[in-house]
This record gives sequence, structure tokens and C-alpha cells, in this order.
Amino acid sequence: MPGYVSYPSRGSRAATDCAGSAPPRSRRLARVRRGVLPTIAGCLLLIFTMPASAKYDVDIDAPRSVKKLLKDHLDISRFAKRDDISDDQFTFLVTATPQQVRDLTATAGYFSPVVRTDVRTVRGKKDVKVSVDPGPRTTIASVALSFKGPVLTEDPKQEIATRFAFSLREGDPFTQSDWDSAKDAALKQLQSRRYLGAKIQRSEARIDPRTHGAALSVTFDSGPTFTLGPLDVSGVRRFPGDIVTNVNPLHTGEIYDAQRIAELQRQLQNTPYYASVAIDVGDDVGKPLDTPVHVKVSEYPYNSVRGGVGYATDTGAHVQGSYTYLNTFGAAWPLSVQGRLDQIQQYGQITLAMPPGARGWTNSALASYTSTNVSGTTIYSARLGLQRARTSQNIDYTYAILFYDDRLDQNAVGPQTSRALVPQWSWTRRNTDDPLFPRSGNLIHAEAGFAVKNVLADQTFGRAYARGQQYLPVGKRDLFVLRAELGGVFTSGPSSGIPASLLFRAGGSNSVRGYSFQSIGNNVDGSVLPTKYLMTGSAEYQHWFNHDWGAAAFFDIGTATDTWGEKVFFPGLGFGARWRSPVGPVNVDLAYGLRDKSVRPYLTLGIAF
Repeated sequence: MPGYVSYPSRGSRAATDCAGSAPPRSRRLARVRRGVLPTIAGCLLLIFTMPASAKYDVDIDAPRSVKKLLKDHLDISRFAKRDDISDDQFTFLVTATPQQVRDLTATAGYFSPVVRTDVRTVRGKKDVKVSVDPGPRTTIASVALSFKGPVLTEDPKQEIATRFAFSLREGDPFTQSDWDSAKDAALKQLQSRRYLGAKIQRSEARIDPRTHGAALSVTFDSGPTFTLGPLDVSGVRRFPGDIVTNVNPLHTGEIYDAQRIAELQRQLQNTPYYASVAIDVGDDVGKPLDTPVHVKVSEYPYNSVRGGVGYATDTGAHVQGSYTYLNTFGAAWPLSVQGRLDQIQQYGQITLAMPPGARGWTNSALASYTSTNVSGTTIYSARLGLQRARTSQNIDYTYAILFYDDRLDQNAVGPQTSRALVPQWSWTRRNTDDPLFPRSGNLIHAEAGFAVKNVLADQTFGRAYARGQQYLPVGKRDLFVLRAELGGVFTSGPSSGIPASLLFRAGGSNSVRGYSFQSIGNNVDGSVLPTKYLMTGSAEYQHWFNHDWGAAAFFDIGTATDTWGEKVFFPGLGFGARWRSPVGPVNVDLAYGLRDKSVRPYLTLGIAF
């Protein structure tokens, strides 16, 4: 049953209501909140044919806490720009204003406003001044949440999580929107695991006009535990239905969990076959066991071409494109060809993959070629190999065997070539509260590989690399972000025998800000060569002015070297702006490199990985 607010009468007596139909004033408030007053609208429609002669300006004198609310929703304010208001209509609007003010300020927690309207005619034009003293704001005096059903004995943790999701606390200002949002958030949390059919059995906000306090109470009925049944898949026409079965992480009979349903959706959307995926789980409390999971997919066509242009401070302007054919050999094998050109790098790759197998593992073959010209060094790298990969909601695995054939051009000596056959492994874990705009949690990526001399390799070596990012919330809005990066190539020989694309350099927007892209390394006659060892770190504090806009201050430091005992650290610091855009986080930074004494701007889109 939806909750309602028990409002005081115009006298000093506090009104009290039990659960049932909402009191008349609550119904009026609900209509005000939707911005519609049927009574006024009806009257205006009845007399709209009368001569239009009333022209007026409106001045609302009220505290900031309610002024925008009144300006946006009072009819006397909304209709001021119209030139078809008759004198009778104008009189009606003025008469209705005090009651509208009382209804509107009540939604913001002010239940005893003093309203005065003053109408004056100056040079044939009416001026309306609405003065509002909202009075003391109502604050929350108590919060009482109670539960019924199996949640009391089956899953006390879910009860605790539901209590935590109810965002209102004693002492907070009371508003109708916050009251509705708190109930909705708590119910959503209760429904997110086990209790899909949970509902609010009773809710009430009891307002005391003498103390200006609100006593809130909500009773949740958890209903029975839901378990998942088999998938019911629709929309499959072009591609085999086994694809859905193979990537499905759910098991028949497992307890309902919204995160597991989201995992199924991500698994399907991570494949190249489906343009959209909609999942609906039955919520019939009379049949909670093995409830059906309805999956509706919309498939991509066999052929697709994509392209785009852009700009990044590290690599300059770029153009990129790709072509994908999803039914190679008539067996749903995806074939993709992609390329990218920017001011320092040219890249192309062709990949042929098999459809996902058991547990979502995908086998593929690839060939790629990359040319990179930066910091006086040009690296040409060709790769050819096989890989086996699996992507889940939080963890990705990749096993691969790749052959590298690299050439490095520099100023000091002639071209150097190196080759290696590298069995390698990579692992990525995402453990954040939000995949696009994280405020807490961490991201970790690690990879390792090795090569053996004379086994299609010029030199024996082992390689390891790790990168991590930690998000620490500060208060309700601010954020502290820590980042670290470590890499090493371990060999008894020189780095010249190792493919240059497997070595390391530092500097740039996602490395050490204040220095140009990949400008930190082994500097030889003006060429910055890649090195055996890498270490970078960053600390950033973000202050958010509102949900979408914030500012940041940061300190970065890092090094890349062939000899750890001779390392030199490069520090940088700066500040920037943050924007939560519809397509992801946008960062605009200005950084100062302490060692080079240079100032550099940076523009980046998206989180690190």
C-alpha cells in the first residue's frame, strides 16, 4: 500500500490518520506535485472565451529553499507569460495562490507558511507580489522500520541492508520527495535478493505542527523466497540458441538475486551477437519456486560497419573503423577487421573467433600490426597467435600464445629486431559499486608471460605487469582515488633482445601527468627507448559540487629504467575538472612536471580499465 503523509489542520490540533485511503489534503498535495490542479484547469477552460485583458508581472518574495519551487509550480507564476488571461481568470489565480503556496511548501516540509498577496496596477499593467514566510521546517523526529515474513528468520542480512538503504535519518529535513525516495530505495533493496515479491504493507509520516517533527513508520512484508527456473528465450533467429545457454551463469533452483540477473544480461551483451537483451523474472508470490526467467534478445545483422573520429591529448586526432561478419563458415564464427590511425600510431587487427563454448569460454585466432612513433623512437610490431578468453560480471581471464616480431628505430644506432614466442596469461577483476562512475571498490589487472631462447625467441625472459585503482568515498560526495602500476622484464641479457612492445615507458594522461606521452624511459641521443622496469603511482582527491560536476587535485610520480639502482623518479602535480557525462566520466586536467618544469593539458574519457 502506498504511504501517505498525515498533515495538520489549520488550527493547532495535529491530524492523525490510519492506513487506508489518503486524506483529502494528501490527494490535493499529490495533484500539486504532478503540477496539475484539475479545479483550476477546469475553471480556466470554462471561461477561456472571455476577453483577454489581464497583463501582469509576478514577484515571489520567499527564501531560496522554496522560491524556485513556487516560481515553477504556482499557477499565478506559470501563466504570467500568457497574453490570453482574462480579468476573471486573473482574479481566480490570485485567489487560489495562498492555498497553492500551502500545498507546495508542504512538499518541502513547511507546513505553517504565512502568505500575503499584493496586487497593484502601474500604468495599466498589474504587478503581483507574493510574499511567503515558510515558517519552521519540519525535521524527522523518529524512524520506525518493521518487517514481516520469512526475512526475519531466513536472511537477517537482507533486513539490515534494507534498513541501511532507507536514506532518511533522525534530524534530516522532511520533504515528500525524500520520503518517497527513501521508501522506494528500501523496497528495491529488499526485492533485490530472495524476496522478489516484497511490498510495503503500511507506511505513514505523522506530522506534529507544535514540534515541527515528522514521525516516520514503514512496515515491509518480504513475502516468500523466490528461486530461479529455466530460461525462456525468445528472439533467436539468426544465431544458435546454444550461445545463450553457454554464457548463462544461472542455475535452476538458485535463490533469486538481481545481481545474478544483471550478470546474465552482461554476459549476453558481451557477445557480438545481440543488440539488446531484456530479462523479466516472474514475481507471482503464489508460485515463488523455479520462477521462469524470460529472456528476449534482439540480434545484430550478419554484417556491420562502424567508424568514428576523435581527439586525445596523448595521441592527437584519430580516425578508426571496423567491419564484422558474424556468420563465417555458416556457423556463427565472428570475423572482425579493425584499424585506427592517429598522429603517433597506426594499428590494424584481424580476428576470427568461435562461438562461446561451455561456461562462456571463447577461442580465437588473431593477427595484428602496430606502428608507433613517439619520443624519437619508432616501434613496428607484428603479432600472430591464439587465445582463449572468458568474460564474467567481475572477472576476465585470457590465456594466449603469441608470436611477436618487432623492429625498433632510434637515433643512436641502426634498426634493432627481436622476436619471441610468448605463452601469457592475463586477469582482470572489477569490484566497484558502479561500473561507469565508481565511488568505492577497486579495479585490478595482472598479466604474466615468458619466452625461451631458440624456441622462436631471441632471448629467454619472464615478464610481469600489474595495475590497480582504488576508490575511497569521502563524505556524501567527495572521492579519493589511488592508482599504482608495476612492470618488469626479467632476463640475464640486454633489453635489445626482447620485443620492444613488451618493454615499458611512462608519461601521459593515464600514467604520469605533467610529462608527454611515453616520454619517460631510457634517453639515448634524443630517443626515449623502452625499458625493463616500470613503476608509477597517483593520488587524486575529487570534490563534487553536485552530481554531475566536480574538481580534482592530484599528485603523480613514476619511473621507467633498465637498471633499478639508477632509477630517477619523475613527479607531477596539478588540478582539473570532472564531468559525469552521459557516455562516461570526462576529465580535463592541467599538470606541472616538476622535473621538466613544463605545464601540459590533458583530456581523457572513461575510467582506466
